[in-house]
Amino acid sequence: MGEQKGLVFDIQGYSVHDGPGCRTLVFMKGCPLHCAWCSNPEGMQPTQELLFRNSQCVNRRDGCTRCIDACPQHAIVQNPAEGEDGQQLLIDRSLCSRCEGQACLSVCYFEGLRHCGEWQTVDDLLHVLERNRHYWGRRGGVSFSGGEPLMQHEFMQSVLEACREAHIHVAVETTAHIQPDHFLTLMSLVDFAFIDIKHMDSECHRARTGVHNDLILRNLASLVQASWPGRLVVRFTAIEGFNDSDDNIEAVAAFMQRLGLFEINILPFHRLGVTKWTQLGREYAFHDKTGTPEDRLFHIQDIFLGRHIACYVGSDTPF
Repeated sequence: MGEQKGLVFDIQGYSVHDGPGCRTLVFMKGCPLHCAWCSNPEGMQPTQELLFRNSQCVNRRDGCTRCIDACPQHAIVQNPAEGEDGQQLLIDRSLCSRCEGQACLSVCYFEGLRHCGEWQTVDDLLHVLERNRHYWGRRGGVSFSGGEPLMQHEFMQSVLEACREAHIHVAVETTAHIQPDHFLTLMSLVDFAFIDIKHMDSECHRARTGVHNDLILRNLASLVQASWPGRLVVRFTAIEGFNDSDDNIEAVAAFMQRLGLFEINILPFHRLGVTKWTQLGREYAFHDKTGTPEDRLFHIQDIFLGRHIACYVGSDTPF
């Protein structure tokens, strides 16, 4: 079990907004959803990826072509149309994905190119958690996010079983878009969960996330019916023109009431992930969107409170 491997793209310490107490936050790669506003787009693909940071590249300043010369796939070329502040290099990701040696990384001395995704064994991850354990305090633990952390279900089952054996409190942030038997098995090893609801209309959900919402809602209902003993807080990111209408908010509230769910965390939309979309060579569809107005967030909160559902705005979720 200790040699089983999972693909992790980041580990952060001292997290205080992703579950009770102070926590270690582990980001797993791969997600069945491809939300157009995602702030962690590097977590979408279940494979290792290359990120290009144009601001760190010295091609324009020093004429550096080391990565171009080193690439065996000829996937990196100088941008012939690059303006004063534009992208200096172009990367053909379809060719880049075939590369195993990643020679370009070894010759980029200014970190213009960065590797995203590291294979870790269960023992590797438990070593990190045990090392961090001293600052968690009595209520802390580990939180798994992504991407979709439960997508790597075999690895995650081994990790969660090891955490339980080590008496480590486990939280997950999940889309719940997972095969039902895997979902319930993994959730039986979890103590706290944030589960996202993006939109109650299945077609609207598919238009912006790439998948319908049927499986998500069905898994939520199954979790409640299974009398799962952990604490569940629904999460909802309010995005103007997509899911923030009163009708959709009322539909979310009605669904929660039917299941007997009574806590929701409303998050504002932000564009903090836009630079990572650029680094991955992908187009960000929400350039023209602004952050969710505070008065809209509190209006949404009033709707849930009127339905007798505890509603926390932003980072105000009580743990």
